[in-house]
Amino acid sequence: MRFDDCPAADFFDGGGVPGDAAEAVTPPPAIPEVVDVHDLDWKAIHAGLNPGGIRGRMQPILAAMDALLASDAWPSLLFDSFRSSRSDRAIEVGEIDDTDPLWFIGDLHGDLLALEAALALIARDTPPDRPPPNIVFLGDLFDDYGFPVEVVLRVFELITAHPTRIAVVTGNHDEALGHDGRKFVATVSPADFSEALNASPDDDGLQRCGMTAIRLFRDAPRALFFPDGLLVAHGGFPLVDLHPFLLETGEWNDERCLTDFVWTRAHPRARRKIPNRVSRGCQFGHEDFADFCAVSRRLDRPVTHMVRGHDHVEDRFEVYEAYAATPVLTTVALSRRLARESFGTYERVPTIARWIRGSLPQVYRLNIPADIVREVYPDAVESPAAQPAATGAATTTEVTSSAGVVSGTSDPPESAADSALDANALAEAEPSASPQ
Repeated sequence: MRFDDCPAADFFDGGGVPGDAAEAVTPPPAIPEVVDVHDLDWKAIHAGLNPGGIRGRMQPILAAMDALLASDAWPSLLFDSFRSSRSDRAIEVGEIDDTDPLWFIGDLHGDLLALEAALALIARDTPPDRPPPNIVFLGDLFDDYGFPVEVVLRVFELITAHPTRIAVVTGNHDEALGHDGRKFVATVSPADFSEALNASPDDDGLQRCGMTAIRLFRDAPRALFFPDGLLVAHGGFPLVDLHPFLLETGEWNDERCLTDFVWTRAHPRARRKIPNRVSRGCQFGHEDFADFCAVSRRLDRPVTHMVRGHDHVEDRFEVYEAYAATPVLTTVALSRRLARESFGTYERVPTIARWIRGSLPQVYRLNIPADIVREVYPDAVESPAAQPAATGAATTTEVTSSAGVVSGTSDPPESAADSALDANALAEAEPSASPQ
């Protein structure tokens, strides 16, 4: 069923799939207290960044990663054993061992500092007598400058060291990266990672890095359905216009469903949003998610709560009050304000989250000292070309838009944060020009 074929009113007040929102549900999952982390060895983390050393390991990292992706052995990565087939990208995860720590790391966008801080916390909190921890990356490893190549290589390194302990969920920037047989292309903006790859066509290592990333994200999951009702995705879930199709077919791997897992955005207060199929980056409201949870129960994949990235919220995490009945956590690991973010301080507190069965994942705030953030990512830069190549830090053109353009609804933003959300959505929703 296409949205164009249906009156807008059919998507409101229970019209999409009758009775979904009214179904009886169990009490909502608990929301654990947020943990503020101040006591990591920040100086050691800063001193150990060493982007040059990561690039120096590029060839062996890529060789190991290419061998893993080319292997006939199956499964390869964390949760692959639960795929119904190798092409399954909406994975229904079976039982998980509660004694194995499991962490979520949201959008990095080239933030090597936040990545290494997250790994330091995870290592510190892993008991010495336990196997390596499980880590799920929620997508968007690159773009927005920073250290995109180094972040991609570090994630590759983690994967090849312990493949069955690492999962990568594809984000919209990851999915947007491609190659047309002549150069790298991206259907999203900013797209500085593909631009950097195209600027060095004779650098075999960089070209291999880009192609390996494309291969990884092409087959990586778009959604994970945990046994305790947790939905894991970069963006959202199949929107209301797809619910009749899902109920009829149960086809979670339909491309339209996979696109919604990756691209859709959470509105912090709206009840519902009309799906705008002109854009991939349309929004959803809290009753939209409640309806989806009802659909998932009828398809024997019950969803009760969600962890996601995608939206670069100012505090780097948000638990939306309006979603109290079906809680949603947004978590991103960004230690600086991106150039396309219009509001807030430059230094931010990146967050990661730890899985707790039956609860919303527990948020950990990585309180990296502000002077370290500014030293790694100086903000007094007017253009990418002005930034020293050794750090890779730079800014991108700020994106502005009129309110409500992407959502396609009558709900205007009600705050500066909403305006920033709409600007982010507009920046990423429409294809950009192919890099030259």
